[in-house]
Amino acid sequence: MNAVTPTHPDLTGLDGFRVEIDPARERADIILDRAPMNTVSMAQRDQLRKVFEALDDDDRVRVIVLRAVGEHFSSGGYIKGFLEASPEHVSKLAWNIAAPARCSKPVIVANRGYTFGVGFEISLACDFRIVSETCQYALPEQKLGQIPGSGGSARLQKIVGITRTKDIVMRSKRILGKQALDWGIATECVPDAELEAATDRLVDELRSFSPIAQRTAKKLLNDTEDSTLAIAIELEGHCYSRLRQSDDFREGVEAFHAKRAPKFIGS
Repeated sequence: MNAVTPTHPDLTGLDGFRVEIDPARERADIILDRAPMNTVSMAQRDQLRKVFEALDDDDRVRVIVLRAVGEHFSSGGYIKGFLEASPEHVSKLAWNIAAPARCSKPVIVANRGYTFGVGFEISLACDFRIVSETCQYALPEQKLGQIPGSGGSARLQKIVGITRTKDIVMRSKRILGKQALDWGIATECVPDAELEAATDRLVDELRSFSPIAQRTAKKLLNDTEDSTLAIAIELEGHCYSRLRQSDDFREGVEAFHAKRAPKFIGS
């Protein structure tokens, strides 16, 4: 990857992770890099939010990838930090970790090895979860006399239902990569050596679509997750109507009839 060094103040001087941007591939990578198991500090959570917001505003970036250095994505949060943080700070944890979901651009996370606690929670906030067969998802907070505090149990329940969520949360149960795929938690499960290649393929696939259609689809699906079917269909119709006026829709139709690849511009 021909990455460039970011100069935006929110993309530099980061605690336990770094950002790489490849303008040629319209891709930004957020890379957890704190040996030995990419523990997430309290300060890092707020920095992650700011990074997602900065990349969302960066015209060079179409797709964001969250990944990690080493054999484990993250063993979770820095435990002692919870005792040192103020109640006001702790109350913002879920908002920070929800940043991938609020981001208008597609966000892919690549998970291998331990993906525990906040590592699992921020992965659940991403749009696509590519896991290796070594991945182990867990919300182990019960072992500390706590519960997940950054949206983990809430997001998980939406995906797998209350019975499986209770099994995972109340027993601090680990879910392996293949099981995560079977349960609908993971988008794709691949051998460990193929995780990067699978992530690359998905990045290139997402880049082939219209940016405005991708943004619209993500927001529509997020906004209607808790709505009634009637409201979801109504909102879908309004979004469809607006996209009919877009340059990308016209280009898509013309390319289809001309039997050529479309050249989307995002407007």
